Amino acid sequence: MRLGRLLTLLVLLPGCNSLNPLCGSARPVPVLDSVSPATIAFSQLPATISLILTGSQFVSSSVVMFSGTTVPTTVNSKSQLTATVPSSLITAPGSYSIQVQTPAGNSADFGCSSGGKSATLKLAVT
Repeated sequence: MRLGRLLTLLVLLPGCNSLNPLCGSARPVPVLDSVSPATIAFSQLPATISLILTGSQFVSSSVVMFSGTTVPTTVNSKSQLTATVPSSLITAPGSYSIQVQTPAGNSADFGCSSGGKSATLKLAVT
């Protein structure tokens, strides 16, 4: 009888939070606050551009998406990433989207939300 109650309790637990013991490996959704530089000149593009992204809840598996393409990413801390963007991804002046993505940390669905994408910021190329 006790086992049945325990199983019922686990099934009814809400998503990933301190009450659900099965969410131990869940990863937070990253928060992107700023990108530096925010503007670059198209006529002066180097072969690669280093972008510093600040925010919170970055983890070792977080990656930067530049206009939908994953670019090499270094996680400096929980609040800072460095992205290396090849200039071949910048084909003309305009606005390019930047987002941080963290993959899910659970291999099974236990009602835990895990990982996700940050809000999108823009890099202006003039």
